Amino acid sequence: MMACLSLTFIPAQSFAAPATSISATTESAAASTLVSRLHEIKAMEISSMSTTQKKGLRKEVRSIQKQLSDIGGGVYISAGAVILILILLIILL
Repeated sequence: MMACLSLTFIPAQSFAAPATSISATTESAAASTLVSRLHEIKAMEISSMSTTQKKGLRKEVRSIQKQLSDIGGGVYISAGAVILILILLIILL
């Protein structure tokens, strides 16, 4: 059983490394472009704009923030999963 599992997971790890390094640089370049656009919007004179222009900027800021959160990703673990992991660690150790 261990041999079967080790043969299953080893090839998946060897193919994963090159793809993530290329996509990480592309994502960081896209993220820096989006962040610079957010800084441009913050530097604008908003008080002299019409309501439709302000509304358009708000929509753009929200879409940029959503894109940044999608790029950032992250791993989220629920409270139930943390409790389950702790219980398993206590039992196994």
